Amino acid sequence: MNGKKDFLQNRTTFVSVITRSELLGWKLIAAEDEIMIKEFILDSTVFSLEESIIERTILLRKSIKIKLPDAIIAATALEYNMKLLSHNIRDFINIPDLIVVDANTL
Repeated sequence: MNGKKDFLQNRTTFVSVITRSELLGWKLIAAEDEIMIKEFILDSTVFSLEESIIERTILLRKSIKIKLPDAIIAATALEYNMKLLSHNIRDFINIPDLIVVDANTL
């Protein structure tokens, strides 16, 4: 975890409202993990579901097989022309123009 934490140090971070919901929605989240995640989110800019993201999500879902939460996360990254950092890149690698960074390699 230290390497990943160091990677994010002194960087501006952005998350989708869906990512926020997913991170804090774990049923068995440990109290110390929840505190750390909440601090991370407070230090991040959280993007809400704007109309442009919704439209892009719809286009993604029409063009490839993708789960709705993943489509929203990808659409958010695309809309803001940002790289997507994920532990689960296989859900995102088939999306045209999306640059995905594998968090497992940090």
